[in-house]
Amino acid sequence: MTTPLHAQLCWASQHAGLFENGVGRQFESGWAHSYKMANKKNIVKIIKVLKEKSEVSMLGNFSRNKPFYILISTVLSARNKDEMTIIATKKLFSKYKTPKQIAQAPLRKLEPLIKQSGFYKTKAKRIKEISKILLEKYKGKVPSDFDKLISLPGVGRKTAGCVVVYAFNKPAIPVDTHVHRVSNRLGWVKTKTPEQTEQELMKIIPRKYWLDVNEVLVIHGQTVCKPITPLCNQCKITNYCRYYKNLIKKKKY
Repeated sequence: MTTPLHAQLCWASQHAGLFENGVGRQFESGWAHSYKMANKKNIVKIIKVLKEKSEVSMLGNFSRNKPFYILISTVLSARNKDEMTIIATKKLFSKYKTPKQIAQAPLRKLEPLIKQSGFYKTKAKRIKEISKILLEKYKGKVPSDFDKLISLPGVGRKTAGCVVVYAFNKPAIPVDTHVHRVSNRLGWVKTKTPEQTEQELMKIIPRKYWLDVNEVLVIHGQTVCKPITPLCNQCKITNYCRYYKNLIKKKKY
């Protein structure tokens, strides 16, 4: 069946020359709007499907803890596997539980506790610096404001977004390697960096679904849509996936 959107696409391909001299700009704008709306509907469907099937991520499990726990665990998770981050975080907080305790702890005591996090010497310095700033500027509390979070040493946009979402239940779209990869494969965005992906996703995903985006795409990226060999035969959303459709086309030819 030919849909209105498909008809517009066919018409555009047949009359592409019209756009060269400015004729048809109004149509072009209308087509772009129709495509954007269709894509938004699919995105919402995908988020709902993945949410039904989803396990719980590391940060999802950590969200029952205090904001400081989530902040520090996210800093420790940088360039590290979740299972190692969990070990390092639990070891650290078994001995030092507050910003004051970590700020006062010598590096030689912190480093062995977070060794599994990787780059542990640098991260030990970072969590000490963060703890001191929280004490000096925020009375030992983690700010819920995104801009204040990214002003902390070692806290980038992804970490700040994770804290906003998982510690304060406020809408944001943290983009890590999984979110970046999966959203590009699905065809939601066509971007080269996580920062670009974050900005584009915020434009096309309805705000009320922002809280779910990181959670469902991280789990999907870890368990199904893997970096090297995605398990497309186990995927529940192949009907909406640009990567899968291109894969099928290649197999046919």
